[in-house]
Amino acid sequence: MRIDLHAHSNASDGTDSPAELVAAAVAAGLDVVALTDHDTVAGHAEAAGAVHALPEGTRLTLVPGAELSCVVGGVSMHLLAYLFDPEEPEFARERELVRNDRFRRGEAIVERCRALGADITWEQVRRIAGAGSVGRPHIASALVEAGVVATVSDAFTDEWLANGGRADVRKHETDPLEAVRLVRAAGGVPVFAHPGAVKRGRTVPEQVIADLAAAGLGGLEVDHTDHDEETRAHLRGLAGELGLLVTGSSDYHGGRKVVRLGEHTTHPEVYEALLAQASGAKPIGK
Repeated sequence: MRIDLHAHSNASDGTDSPAELVAAAVAAGLDVVALTDHDTVAGHAEAAGAVHALPEGTRLTLVPGAELSCVVGGVSMHLLAYLFDPEEPEFARERELVRNDRFRRGEAIVERCRALGADITWEQVRRIAGAGSVGRPHIASALVEAGVVATVSDAFTDEWLANGGRADVRKHETDPLEAVRLVRAAGGVPVFAHPGAVKRGRTVPEQVIADLAAAGLGGLEVDHTDHDEETRAHLRGLAGELGLLVTGSSDYHGGRKVVRLGEHTTHPEVYEALLAQASGAKPIGK
């Protein structure tokens, strides 16, 4: 089985619609794909419909999820949440609070970029985002359109949009211990996304990961394009010490990033162990 547990649609900052993501997962030879848009479940229904509409003989399982924006000690981190009840009210309220603050933050970042000499507009960013919730990748795309940077990745430096960069603006983010509690209370399984991605900025101390494990964290996303081999080996060992699952995934964003669906995958035994912990929702299969 080929299992990719981290992918985005245009319900957040990917470029594929949820249905296009399902088609891309089939084309990539995946057996399982997780839809983990930022702080939203808006793409779940369309993706589920696309799975049910697949031709006879085409097999794909969809894992509904989300990627949650968190902060601890001034350091941003992302928490993947799988198979939670999307209607659970407390968790739904927190996701809505984070989503709503994205617009305030996005407008403020655009103004900072303009003050730094970038000829971009909020209207341009909203056009790029389409129906999705505005995020920094949309602003990065605007910077590419304006010729300020060559690629989206080039925008995520201290010069522009990196955490703490010249144009960065803080947004509402959930305390990760609270996020773990919310996910578990909604029957879901929380996994720390790309915990060693130093190229994105500061990473959280290992003591925080230990505290999260004690609070109910389910796993670490180890096999990720932002981790080199040394980082993966270290994280794998840490996961073993803390009794956490080790996942792998692409963090696919469609055409916004060069990473391919299925570039990194999760072992089937780990996937089965993750399913065994979930009670809020079920995977969706043909």
